[in-house]
Amino acid sequence: MTAAVPRSGAIAEPLVAAASDRLNAECFCIGLDADAVRQALDSGIGQPGLRALLEERCPYALAARPVFVSSVQLMRMSAIVAAIESVVALPAYRDIVLSRAPSIARYSPGARGVFYGYDFHVTPSAMGLIEVNTNAGGAMLNALLARAQRACCRSIQRLLPPAATADAFEARIIDMFRHEWLLSGRAGPLRTIAIVDEQPEAQYLYPEFLLFQRLLEANGITAVIAAPGDLRLRDGVLTCGTHAIDLVYNRLTDFYFDTQASAVLREAYLQDAAVVTPHPHAHALYADKRNLALLSDPMQLQQLGVPVATQAVLLAGIPRTEIVDQANQERLWAERKRLFFKPFGGFGSRAAYRGDKITQRVWQEVVAGSHVAQAHVTPGERTLSGGDAPQILKFDLRQYVYQGEVQWTAARLYQGQTTNFRTPGGGFAPVYETPDACLGLQDGPARHCAGESSAC
Repeated sequence: MTAAVPRSGAIAEPLVAAASDRLNAECFCIGLDADAVRQALDSGIGQPGLRALLEERCPYALAARPVFVSSVQLMRMSAIVAAIESVVALPAYRDIVLSRAPSIARYSPGARGVFYGYDFHVTPSAMGLIEVNTNAGGAMLNALLARAQRACCRSIQRLLPPAATADAFEARIIDMFRHEWLLSGRAGPLRTIAIVDEQPEAQYLYPEFLLFQRLLEANGITAVIAAPGDLRLRDGVLTCGTHAIDLVYNRLTDFYFDTQASAVLREAYLQDAAVVTPHPHAHALYADKRNLALLSDPMQLQQLGVPVATQAVLLAGIPRTEIVDQANQERLWAERKRLFFKPFGGFGSRAAYRGDKITQRVWQEVVAGSHVAQAHVTPGERTLSGGDAPQILKFDLRQYVYQGEVQWTAARLYQGQTTNFRTPGGGFAPVYETPDACLGLQDGPARHCAGESSAC
C-alpha cells in the first residue's frame, strides 16, 4: 500500500519570505552600474564593437534593479530540481518519455547536456516550476551582470555576492564543456567549439555568442560561431571552414535536427563525429512539456516507484499539467481561465496561450495540435519605482543546472504574458538571497528613499 501524498499544484503554503517580498516591493536601489558594464565590455571579456552591439541589439537585456529571493525559496527550488533529476534517472521514466519521442532521441551519447534552465514562478504564497529548457540562454549575460553590481546602501551591500563570483561561474562553464568532452570518451584536450544557431548574427542574443567566444578563446579553446549550414562532414570529421570541430554548443530550436538545414549536424551527432551538447536525447528527457504531465500526476509517479518523499516535492512544486486531447477538451475549456496552454516542444513562448485570453478559433488549434494545459501560477512582482504611478514588472526565476547541480540563479523582469526582453527596465536581473528574516524589516514600513530605505 502506498502512502498518501499531497495533490499536485504549486507550493501554496505560506513561505517564510517576508524580507524578500518587502524588498521587491519597496527597495528602489539601483543595482546595475552602467559604467562597470561598459568597462567590462570594453576590456578583458569584451571585444571592439561589442558594447555598441549589445546596446543596439539588446537594450533591455540587463535590468537596473535586482530581485530579492529568500533562502527558503531558493532551497525549495533546488529541491524540485533534485527531485526531477532523480526521476529522470529511473529506467521506467526513460522508457515512457523516449517511446513517444522521435527515434533520434533514443540515441544516448555520453554528454549530459549543458545549460539546462529550470524556470520558476515564485510569489509570497506560491511557487511552481513552469518549464524546463535544455538550451537555456543568458548565462554569459548573467556573468556580465554579476560584474557590474553596486549597492546604494550598507544593507544591500551585505547581500551582494563576492566580486569573484562571476569568475567562478565562468570557470564552471569552461569546466562543464571540458567535462562533456570527457564524458563522451574523448582523449586529449578539447580544442575547438562551434557555437551553432540558425542565422546566428540575426539572433537577439548574438552578443552573448560573442561573449562565449571570447571566454572560450581566453581559456585556450578555439571558438567559431556558425549556422548549421556552415558545417561539413567528411570521413567522420565535422568541420566549419578550416576548423575541425571537436564540440558543438547547440543553440538551435530544431531540437531533433528535423530540418534540411540541420542534416549535417544530425549525421555528425549520430556518427559521434563531434560532441553535441545539448542534444535530442536530453530534450526528450527534460524539456518535452508532456514530461510535466507525468511529473505532476500522482498515479504515474506511484507506478514509476518514485519514493513518497520525492513525490511530495514534485506534486507540491510542479503545477498540475495535462495533455490536451479529445477526451478532456470540454473540461479544460470550462477551466481555461486558470490554465496556461503550451506546445509539447515549444520555446520562447511561441504558440503558448493564457487561458483567460484564448479565443474559440485558437482553442480549436490547441485541441487539434500538440499542447499541454498547465495550472496557472502567478509570477512574482518587482516594483521599480514608487509614487502615484509605480512601475511594477513581473519576474520569473531561472536556475542554470548541470548534472543536477545548480550553477547560477537569475531573474527575468518583464511585462506582458511571458518574458520578452522588450520591456524598459526589464531583462535579466541579479538575484540577491535574503535570510528568512533580515535587514530590520520587522521594525516598520520602508521609506521609499533610494539608498536610505529601511527595507534596504
